[in-house]
Amino acid sequence: MNKTELILRIAEETGFSRKNVELGLNAAINLITKALTEEEKVQIVGFGAFETKVRAERMGRNPKTGEDIPIPATKVPVFKAGKALKDAVDQ
Repeated sequence: MNKTELILRIAEETGFSRKNVELGLNAAINLITKALTEEEKVQIVGFGAFETKVRAERMGRNPKTGEDIPIPATKVPVFKAGKALKDAVDQ
């Protein structure tokens, strides 16, 4: 399911207009993104939690030349599914 399909399904489920659903979904995505850039954890009870983690610097290999190259440390967003979501998917 892509974003457009999600918007359509939410609109059908709630009876809200597609425009209002799109505004709400975009606002939620923007707020989650802003929180993660500020290294704040976003937890949605029953669904899961979004947070950032630091991926340590490591050595990689250039596949073309075989040369070792350093890969710098970076912050990455991660999602951890909540128990209710895990249980729903497992059934």
